[in-house]
Amino acid sequence: MREQERQLRALFVDLRTRESRREELSPYVTRVFLGGRGIGAWVMGSCPTVHPLDPDAPLVFSTGLLTGSRVPSSSRMVVSAFSPLTGTVCSASVGGRLGLSMRRSGIDLIRVAGRAEGPVVLVIDDGRVGFEQGDIPADEPLSGVFGRLEGAGWSAAAVGRAAFQGCRYASVMVDGAFASGRGGLGLVMASKNLRALRVRGTGTAKAVDPEGEEKARTDILRLFDASPAIMGASGLRHFGTSALVDLMASRRMMPTANFRRTYFPGYRSFCASAIREQEAPKRYACPGCPIACKGKGRAGIPEFETLSHFGALNENADLGAIIEANRICNEAGFDTITAASTIACLAEIRGVRYAGRELVDKVREIASLTGDGPLLQLGSAELARRMGRPELSMSVKALEMPAYDPRGAYGMALAYGTSTRGACHLRAYPVSHEILRKPVATDRFSFSGKARIIKISEDLNAVIDSLGACKFAFFGASLEEYAKGFSSVTGIEADTQDLLSFGNTISSLERHINSLRGFRREHDLLPERFFTEPGSSGAGIEVPPIDRKAFEEALDRYYRIRGCSPDGTFPQDKAREIQSCMSR
Repeated sequence: MREQERQLRALFVDLRTRESRREELSPYVTRVFLGGRGIGAWVMGSCPTVHPLDPDAPLVFSTGLLTGSRVPSSSRMVVSAFSPLTGTVCSASVGGRLGLSMRRSGIDLIRVAGRAEGPVVLVIDDGRVGFEQGDIPADEPLSGVFGRLEGAGWSAAAVGRAAFQGCRYASVMVDGAFASGRGGLGLVMASKNLRALRVRGTGTAKAVDPEGEEKARTDILRLFDASPAIMGASGLRHFGTSALVDLMASRRMMPTANFRRTYFPGYRSFCASAIREQEAPKRYACPGCPIACKGKGRAGIPEFETLSHFGALNENADLGAIIEANRICNEAGFDTITAASTIACLAEIRGVRYAGRELVDKVREIASLTGDGPLLQLGSAELARRMGRPELSMSVKALEMPAYDPRGAYGMALAYGTSTRGACHLRAYPVSHEILRKPVATDRFSFSGKARIIKISEDLNAVIDSLGACKFAFFGASLEEYAKGFSSVTGIEADTQDLLSFGNTISSLERHINSLRGFRREHDLLPERFFTEPGSSGAGIEVPPIDRKAFEEALDRYYRIRGCSPDGTFPQDKAREIQSCMSR
């Protein structure tokens, strides 16, 4: 290790005793786990079988090694814990200023354990740690909570009323508009009586090689400018993620009516052009990001997943209802994807449709625990089980599928199964090559080559989440440019293959932790619907059911490439190798 190499600096907090200690992590841990999601997995690996809501179960806030640098789109941070919704190891990358504030405060990792006697706010001011009584009412809307916490250089993460009411998919919200949404990490935070984390930092982050950092920055920005998906007329810069609405509809892979169909004729009411016309949103960005994918009109503009699921998944063509449902979720602090999916599941079980005002009412019931709220806050898997229709939960490992129907992209089908946090498009994103045709187009109705592609994509995304980078950046740039930026910023010499090797370690560790928690091959399978029911063919596109045998064969290939046994776990020698990474 060179003297200049940066090492991760950790803060360990015990809420029970209100004690804290600092530690600089070893060069090995810094180099291999990189921060962000990787260091979160490293922490989880130290207590792999603890219950998510055990007071001593860790809750981790972690920046990446690029956070605070001049490398574009790298200011994100990650929240990690064990999921009370799924039981899996879980992490969620989130934007906003919190990661940058942590970095400027001289802290890369905050590990929180214990349970405070009453609600508290953890305060970190330029590295100084303090505790304030959390006298914020539990039912106060999160916009009011952040109004109390922000200002004068402060950034904050907070949980809302849904978390304190026991919602299994409660979010950790950051800076009022950014959600660490999936898996119920907000419930973990509330279970510790941690009302909020408030951070302010005035330090600076200096690259080991400023000239190399500047060259990487310039190269990445040039590639952003050349990317139609980022800066094009229909790209993220102009429309945000709502640009995907038209694309998924045209490809006949828009989940509709709880995934019974794959096309919704009313999608134009909530597509990008409709939002622009009705809301005239202004675009804004995370620090240091030129993409500016977020939008705000008269209210916050929902992301693609939220638009699609409160829209097509619930057969709802009312944009106003979608925006209002999104607002309620953000004010109470719970995940829009799981909320919309659970409502759609309940609707199918009852043989009804919740759309427009009725849809908004169901969302309000979740927030207020009235009507069907106590049932809906369980998530679709537990709701469907209790109602005797477990097959109608469109989830994997109890995490609801996002807005890409797997019958329309077979790589996505495999990625939903193998994802370590459950059905998720952010552990691997084959839509990039199956639909966006980048970097190389693949046949979306074939499993050929997909096992290896998914494994590599999982490793890549583990690296992206661990560095603090944004996945949207990789619609233009590649890991080659970010590897050069990484080496220049940190002084750690690493090329693309080195980083992918670290990603393999992180992904494999997460799978190993899940296996210690009881997850096996059967938990990597899709709901029966996708193997027996076709999608909505039309416009020259046929959407048949997925061939079960072909899916199982692709899963077998994935296991072999990942180094797993046929049951999806690691053999003893491989498990020992993974475990050894924890103890060096």
